[in-house]
Amino acid sequence: MTFMTRWEPFREMTNLQNTLNRILNQEYAQTGDDLMTSGTFMPAVDIYEDENSFKLHFEVPGINEKDLDIRLENNTLTVRGERKFEGEQKEENFRRVERRYGSFTRSFTLPNTVDPEKVTADYNNGILTVQLAKRAEAKPKQIKVSIGAQPKQVKGTGQAA
Repeated sequence: MTFMTRWEPFREMTNLQNTLNRILNQEYAQTGDDLMTSGTFMPAVDIYEDENSFKLHFEVPGINEKDLDIRLENNTLTVRGERKFEGEQKEENFRRVERRYGSFTRSFTLPNTVDPEKVTADYNNGILTVQLAKRAEAKPKQIKVSIGAQPKQVKGTGQAA
């Protein structure tokens, strides 16, 4: 006797994703659906690098700057914060609450090229910007090299190979 079963084209992909999540057991392994249903708040971050610094832009609207804690210890940048739920008013009847609330922690291991004495943070329009200056020896240098009578310029990174 043959039974008909419903075809679920993404079942195998979902099973694979769940298996990988169990193996990795890390926050970044969660799918978007997992984050939406778990109630966790994890701000998005963009990281940029130029010749002089690294810049991290955290998306943290609705968080008071007093509720942010930024630390640099042992080449690890840690940003902690809390978005507080302010809906404890008797006259309001919430039908749906989709914004995420709670505490978060984001940590990033930094390269040795970061100067720990030159770290700044700015909070404007819901974006926290952390700027990490590079050490002078890590910045690109331009070196003039003479070959015969013709000087030639070569760009270097300032780091030994």
